[in-house]
Amino acid sequence: MEAFLQEAKASSRVLSTLSGTEKNRILREMAQALRNNRQEILQANSLDMADAETNNLTAALKDRLLLDESRIEGMAVAIEEIAALKEPIGKVLDGWYADAGFKIEKVSVPIGVIGVIYESRPNVTADVGALCFKSGNVAILKGGKEAENSNRAIAQVLQGVLEAHDLPKGAVGLLPDSSREGVAKLIKQDAYVDLIVPRGGEALIKYVSSNATVPVVKHDKGLCHTYIDEDADFEKALAVAVNAKCRRTGICGALETLLVDEAIAAEILPALKEAYDAQGTEVRGCEKTQAIINVNAATVEDYRTEYLENILAIKVVEGVEGAIGHIEQYGSQHSEAIITENYTTAEHFLNAVDAACVYLNASTQFTDGGEFGFGAEVGISTNKLHARGPMGVSELTTYKYKIYGSGQVR
Repeated sequence: MEAFLQEAKASSRVLSTLSGTEKNRILREMAQALRNNRQEILQANSLDMADAETNNLTAALKDRLLLDESRIEGMAVAIEEIAALKEPIGKVLDGWYADAGFKIEKVSVPIGVIGVIYESRPNVTADVGALCFKSGNVAILKGGKEAENSNRAIAQVLQGVLEAHDLPKGAVGLLPDSSREGVAKLIKQDAYVDLIVPRGGEALIKYVSSNATVPVVKHDKGLCHTYIDEDADFEKALAVAVNAKCRRTGICGALETLLVDEAIAAEILPALKEAYDAQGTEVRGCEKTQAIINVNAATVEDYRTEYLENILAIKVVEGVEGAIGHIEQYGSQHSEAIITENYTTAEHFLNAVDAACVYLNASTQFTDGGEFGFGAEVGISTNKLHARGPMGVSELTTYKYKIYGSGQVR
C-alpha cells in the first residue's frame, strides 16, 4: 500500500506540469482507446454480470453494473466532453498589488492525490480517471467488488494510453488492496492522499466519515423529494413526477418521496396512481393519500428510506410550508423539486430548501455532471465545504498565492 501511494504522490508532481493541450490530446486518445477495446471491456463486464446473477443482486444494482455498446460509447463521449472543457489549472482567480509593492496572484492548482471509493457503476472508473487527469490530479480508484473485472479492464485501457505517452500509469490507479482493511488503511494515509470522495451506501459514507484522517467530501444518499403545489400545471406535474421516479430508479437523483399539496390531492392523486401503475411502481401513502387512492400505508421509515428501486412514498402536506418542513426533517440535502406556476411560491421553496440542487418544474434525475455541462462528475457532494452538488473539474482544484516581489523585506 505504501509503495503504491508513494508512486501516486510522485505521479501527482508529473501531472501538475502538463499543459492543457497535452492533457486534452491524451484524454481524446483515452476516449478512442475505450472504443477500440470495447470487446475486452464487455467480456470483463459479462463476468461481473454472471457473478451478479449468482449473488442475487437486485435489479437496480444489475442496471448500474451493466455495460453495453451504448454505455461504453457514453463513457468515451464523456471523456471527449471533459477534454473540451476550459483548462481548470493555472487560472488567475484574483490579483492585486499589496502595500509592500509586490504583486499577488491567486491561482488555481490541483488538489493532488484523490481517492474515490464507489460501488457498482464501472463507468465511474473512466469518468473519475478522466476528470482527475484533466484537473492535474492523481486518481486512486476503489470500485465495488461486484464490478472488479470491469473496473480493471477500463483502468488498464486508460493506463495503456498514459504509458504510451511516457506518463506513470499510477496517475490512474486501482487500489491494490480492495478489501475493507485496504479502505481502512487508505483513508488514514494523509501523508500521501489529499482528499477522499466516498460515493455509495449510507454505511460506507458513515464509516469513511467517522474514521478518515484524510479530508472527506461525502457523496451521501439521495433521498430526493418532489413537491406538487396547488398552482401546478397537472400535465407538467405528471410528466416530471413519473420521470423523476421511473427513468432510472437506482440513481441517487431518483425521486423517493412525492409530496402533494392537500388543496389538490383529491384531484391529482388518482391520475398519479394511474401513471405509476403503468410503470409498475409500488406506491405507499400516508393516511390522507390512502383515503383518496388504494395504496399500502407509508410509515415514518419509508420517509427515511432511499429505495433505489421502483417504490415510492407519497405524503399529503399543508402547502409549501408543509413540504419544506417535511424535506427539512427527512431530506439528505441532495436534490429537491417543486412543481408550480406560482413564481412567489417557487422562489420561496428554492430559497428555503437546504439542498445541493433545487429544481423548479424539472426532474431531479438531472442532477448529473454531464447534464450540468461538466462532462461527468466525481460525485454529487452533499457537503457544504469545499464542493457541493456535482463535482466536476473546477471542484477538483484548490489554489495557491503566487507573490512576485522585487527585493521587499519586512
